[in-house]
Amino acid sequence: MTEHQAEETANEKISSAYSKYVLAVLFVVYVINFIDRQILSVFIGPIKEEFGVSDTVMGLLVGFAFALFYTIAGIPIARWADRGNRRSIIALGLTVWSVMTVWCGYARSFGQLALLRVGVGVGEAAGSPPAHSLISDYFPPSKRATAMGIYAWGVYVGSALAYLGGGYLREQFAEDWRTPFILLGLPGLLIALVVRFTVKEPPRGYSEKSPVISEPSTFRETLSYLLSCPSWLNLVVGSCFLSLMGYGVLMWGYEFFGRVHQMSPMDIGLWMAVIVGIGGSLGTLAGGTITDRLSQRDPAWAMRFPARVTWACLPFSFVFLLSDSSAVAMVSFFIFYVLANIYVPAMHSLNQNLARLSMRATAAAILLFIVNLVGAGFGPLLVGFMNDLYAPYWGEQAIRYSLLSVSVLGAMGAIFFQRSARTLAADLRKRDGEISQHSAP
Repeated sequence: MTEHQAEETANEKISSAYSKYVLAVLFVVYVINFIDRQILSVFIGPIKEEFGVSDTVMGLLVGFAFALFYTIAGIPIARWADRGNRRSIIALGLTVWSVMTVWCGYARSFGQLALLRVGVGVGEAAGSPPAHSLISDYFPPSKRATAMGIYAWGVYVGSALAYLGGGYLREQFAEDWRTPFILLGLPGLLIALVVRFTVKEPPRGYSEKSPVISEPSTFRETLSYLLSCPSWLNLVVGSCFLSLMGYGVLMWGYEFFGRVHQMSPMDIGLWMAVIVGIGGSLGTLAGGTITDRLSQRDPAWAMRFPARVTWACLPFSFVFLLSDSSAVAMVSFFIFYVLANIYVPAMHSLNQNLARLSMRATAAAILLFIVNLVGAGFGPLLVGFMNDLYAPYWGEQAIRYSLLSVSVLGAMGAIFFQRSARTLAADLRKRDGEISQHSAP
């Protein structure tokens, strides 16, 4: 963005209607992000059969191959977005991951498919960091949380559409997994043009009524400060365990119902869409609202409440995975998924609350780097590895016990959240003291 363009935009009043339009466009981008990310989980079976690979290798493909480069690319792209044109970065990233998704349909070897999924991950890393920054400039602090919440729904809507559309396409194209990738990748190219030519790049801090001046914080300073907070360390470790459980179940859930309950692709897609789309949304919305209210009484509830809900979700995971009735399994899965996502808003809000004002964006990038690498990277890989490990004993039923093993890790998440609650008040006082010290003249 040139100086002249920036000045023009700064002098231009952005209407409330246009701000909502931008939010709607960014929401659609995030939906496409998760459709292209999640669609691979629907076609694990056909891809595995065509290339003759193991569940461990498929777990590497759907998890680590994507997550490693997604998380590594996220930090430099976030820094680029702080200096460059965020609208153009999002449009470029959307173009890259959409093209890579289409090319996945033309992969002739497993190695080619893995490299293309790496490309999808790098492209998608250009989605959320600049989008968060844009939303903050379009919406003032009094409306920002609501705007961020609407944007975050893209995770569940995108995943639900991937399951629903993927289930339909898998049923229509049988074992042809290539055509769905091509069909689902193309719309992103059109939306990239919409972003590039209809979304304006606002000046930094446009929505703020007065400038907020704070000292700059380097990456090293931010990391050192956060590591000195016991509450933050326990929050991150606990979130890693829950992310490991969540991504393991999310990426292998479709395959679980096919192998264990022999459900049709369309039926699985419909149920998974309802569970992930509605259940995930209910969990995050309820989690944010209840955590905010409880924290007003005692800050420790910011971690105490997610810890208790996590304990409550575990019995439903056992019923979901061990029941021989597909109906009972699906209902239990829905309740489990609602409860298992309640910690998400608490994780992000507490991460921001513990950080000093000058380091909040970097703190968010660090948290996402760690949690996504562990959860999205190792969760699916661990399930795939255990599928192969347990297969000689339980055959196709092995996936039951693989997912059960990963679900048990949720208990560790609850334990670390409880540990975080014990030191939270002291760490918040420490932060307040440092903010006062750094803001003193």
